[in-house]
Amino acid sequence: METVNFLITGVGGQGTVLASELIAAVGLAAGYDVKKSDLLGLSVRGGGVIGHCRWGEKIHSPIVPEGRVDFLIAFEILEGLRWLNQLKPDGTVLINQQEIHPVTVTSGIAKYPTREIVDAALEKAAKNIYRVPAVDMAVDLGNSRVLNVVLLGVLSGLLDIDMNVWESVLKERVPSKYVNLNIKALHTGRSWVKEVKERV
Repeated sequence: METVNFLITGVGGQGTVLASELIAAVGLAAGYDVKKSDLLGLSVRGGGVIGHCRWGEKIHSPIVPEGRVDFLIAFEILEGLRWLNQLKPDGTVLINQQEIHPVTVTSGIAKYPTREIVDAALEKAAKNIYRVPAVDMAVDLGNSRVLNVVLLGVLSGLLDIDMNVWESVLKERVPSKYVNLNIKALHTGRSWVKEVKERV
């Protein structure tokens, strides 16, 4: 059973911690040994958040070893760029196409990277890149907060785990009144990545 390493990064309030919990739960349900760890920034809402999650036959540490990330799931563009150096040479990036400007940018101390700089960094670091319009898809579903589950839907389309496992995990961990919305978000992300793969 090959080890799979996930790094989930974003900004507080985007649902990154729940996403890492769901990835861990899916791994357990699929029969893997799983370890996870979440590191929150100084401000939970608005600060950087990094989640490590590892699946394998026997996992001893929750922290992904340096340069061993298989899947980098970035909820925000700049936060994704910060962690590109942790990818394996054949690693995969799922990057939500959302800019959340940190204080250094809004105060004029720094500039947010241009799309050209972002694209160059992604192309250099990753073998597989999925630029996901997760917020737009979530808004189309009626609630921008399910962008995290849209991203998990994209991830589900890249892993060999039955969709029933993903759905059952969601049903167990999401408040009952939001289950149907989250299931739709999951399928929306999965359908999106299927279409992208078919075009390649």
